Amino acid sequence: MFQSMGRVGSCFDNAVSEAFNSVLKVEYVYRHTFTTRAEARIRIATWITDFYNTRRLHSVCDYKSPIDYEREYRAGLSVGLAA
Repeated sequence: MFQSMGRVGSCFDNAVSEAFNSVLKVEYVYRHTFTTRAEARIRIATWITDFYNTRRLHSVCDYKSPIDYEREYRAGLSVGLAA
């Protein structure tokens, strides 16, 4: 991971990725010990796909998981197209 190079208010602001990195570190990385980098990569990727995207509730997504939010959004689009 690399530190953000953008300045506050610049068009290159990456607040979303910075927030994700913070959540990843606080909720997972700091709570676990990894013996190798390969193990860390696998376990972090598994956490992201099995928990963060499917079960963790996000305030930005109306307190739904990103997967559920996208499903509802796409269902709304198809209803709008059918009308």
